[in-house]
Amino acid sequence: MHSNSRETIIPILYLQFHDSVRITGGKLQHIMQRSIRTIEKIAQTVNTAPDLSTALNKLVLAIHDALGVDVCSIYLDDKSRKRYTLMATFGLNPDSVGQVYLNYGEGLVSLVGERSEAINIENAPRHPRFKYIPGISEEPFQSFVGVPVIQLGDLLAVLVVQQVSPRKFDDQDIAFLTTLAALIAGNIAFARARGEIDSLITNIQHSGGLYQGIAGAPGLCIGTGVVVYAQTDIASVPDRAAEDIGREEQRFRAAIEDVVEELRLMEKQMLASLPEADRLLFDAYSLIARDQELINITVQKIQAGNWAPGALRETIQWYAQQFESMDDTYISERANDIRDIGRRILGNLQKRENVNERDGYPDKTILIGENLSPLDLAMVPQDKLAGLVSGHGSGYSHLAILAHALNIPAVTGFTSPLPLSRLDGKQLVVDGYNGHIHVSPNPTELREYREMLEGEQKLAEQLRSLRDKPATTTDGLRMHLYTNSGLLSGFTMAQDVGSEGVGLYRTELPFMNKDNFPSEDEQYHIYRTVLEAYAPLPVTLRTLDIGGDKVLPYFPIKEPNPFLGWRGIRISLDHPEIFLTQVRAMLRAGEGLDNLKILLPMVTGVDEVDRARKLIQRAYDEVREEECKVAFPEIGAMIEVPSSIYQIPAISKRVDFISIGSNDLVQYLLAIDRNNELVAKLFDPLHPSVLEALSQIAVAARKTGTALSICGEAAGDPAVAIMLIALQFDSLSLSAGDLPRIKWVIRSFSCAEAQTLWRKARRMEHPAPIRAMLHEELEKHGLGSLLGPWR
Repeated sequence: MHSNSRETIIPILYLQFHDSVRITGGKLQHIMQRSIRTIEKIAQTVNTAPDLSTALNKLVLAIHDALGVDVCSIYLDDKSRKRYTLMATFGLNPDSVGQVYLNYGEGLVSLVGERSEAINIENAPRHPRFKYIPGISEEPFQSFVGVPVIQLGDLLAVLVVQQVSPRKFDDQDIAFLTTLAALIAGNIAFARARGEIDSLITNIQHSGGLYQGIAGAPGLCIGTGVVVYAQTDIASVPDRAAEDIGREEQRFRAAIEDVVEELRLMEKQMLASLPEADRLLFDAYSLIARDQELINITVQKIQAGNWAPGALRETIQWYAQQFESMDDTYISERANDIRDIGRRILGNLQKRENVNERDGYPDKTILIGENLSPLDLAMVPQDKLAGLVSGHGSGYSHLAILAHALNIPAVTGFTSPLPLSRLDGKQLVVDGYNGHIHVSPNPTELREYREMLEGEQKLAEQLRSLRDKPATTTDGLRMHLYTNSGLLSGFTMAQDVGSEGVGLYRTELPFMNKDNFPSEDEQYHIYRTVLEAYAPLPVTLRTLDIGGDKVLPYFPIKEPNPFLGWRGIRISLDHPEIFLTQVRAMLRAGEGLDNLKILLPMVTGVDEVDRARKLIQRAYDEVREEECKVAFPEIGAMIEVPSSIYQIPAISKRVDFISIGSNDLVQYLLAIDRNNELVAKLFDPLHPSVLEALSQIAVAARKTGTALSICGEAAGDPAVAIMLIALQFDSLSLSAGDLPRIKWVIRSFSCAEAQTLWRKARRMEHPAPIRAMLHEELEKHGLGSLLGPWR
């Protein structure tokens, strides 16, 4: 060794370790002992599972990772039907769970049950008891080990592992599986004693997979799941059937060579700045990437039918698990090296994907991801995008807001484990009213959903007839309905639904789509396009509202609590050069159109309004001196934090209108992060405290004669709309997809009726009965279909 430093020792030790693996036969599992620690980890994972189904799924995944086998499955002994039913699997077709079974006396699984002992077969298809079952993707697997799951002499299940290549599992493998079989026996016996086994089998066989999330945006759709994943997150890569196995293998091998070449170039670039010993790190990484065992295992998985990224994910996860299970801390930390190489190979695989594959989205695409972003949506042609499923988020997240704007059903925030990567290519139903998705519905269920969709289409036709009619209550209260926007593409949709203008244009979106602050001229062209598109209708441009969960890559803000930190008007006032540039661009864009209104976000007191107005006046004077003939625009303040509620009279003296930002106001009043699915169910604009706050704002605005508007997702909620009628809001700003629904509500109620309901709501102490009462009233008025097509 050239040095005693840890940086020098790491690559050399890794090379020595990897060489020892190669010398002993190339199979990592033959030199790595399944320690007590590994079994304890699996035991903890299984025992903390909320139900038997989750426990079984976690067990097969853990065994797959620990043993490095291609398949791990559990067949429950269904004594009432005299058969073994597949109840959990990793490696076989997941659609087979609950659907595939072997009768007593059939197949190798039954043989294990008959003998009540482990069976270890190197070439299973040649065994006389082997039974081929079509549709479960079992064809390529040769090796078979079956271990009985027994408690007190009673056979409960059969645990099976399989592998593509012929292999005689050793005694250590059998002992490991036997230990885990004993571990799960207690869970199965307990579930059977409580009668849960039969109901579990029945539910899986007939439900088709119903998962509960959070209602992100209303609507119903049937389509095909398409999973998107981050280039840096190999764990989220979905399994996907390889259309051309030869091409997938070629892509994989080429990606390996790309990584090796990249590492060679990186080492060359570092030639002058790193000593020779430290440059061994690049050699170590190259060795991992070119490891024949890694390549062979991945190619086997490709040949078994998985596409290259999915096969790579399986291999990398298995290798990483092997290292992490080692008792030696240094060796266990090498799992990160494996994952890093996996990410690099994955990145090169993605570069080699056919660019035209972006156009290969199926009709009725349901886009799926752990954390879908607006950029993910932009990749899909809008005429093909039918629904959205995001593992994280809430009904008030930015994704949900965008789904409302596009009138696309969305479900987000699954608090229970949902295998999103397994939904790729599956037929799905997205129910944005109730917040659940249905995976692979059976023909009867599919027929029912299609009937519901017909009801949705009839509702849409009915709502289209309201396009040119005013939003006026049955007793004459006129309310104005504007749309929220942030994209130029929203203009056509706003026209189609009869929008009276833009109540909120989010100017931060153009800022977020660039790699630097846009210039005054760049902003001018954007704002001018919007103002011209809607003229003579009014357009309210909100000044830059960044911070919190809205960040600019070129203007990083790092603080411990961003939602209570530097955001909204605070940033603009601390950077007057940014604020003045934006306001000048707005004023210039409004020349000759006279439809510009400016809205200040997150106002907490009068001092901020005073300072902002001075800067707006300064910008106005500057553009006038430049002979730009513009009128001074109306100025508004957003009421989003509790402190501003109590200063409405003072704020009203300084502005022309007030707009309630309902998403943030509810968030701050109830101390609930609206992007956190764990507390999303508590986020309710019909909470008594929120209703009282709205009432105080409305009363104060009326006393000062200040125009009052509300924006955010609450404005698009039919139940909340009844309360807004009662409080006599002047206008609502909402997503284009929600506007026709809310117009129908306004035209169906009288202000007097709404105020009667308001008085009843004020006597209630919980949001649930308030919502139930308002939903009942919507149904009485013939508006039940707004709550779902089954009403």
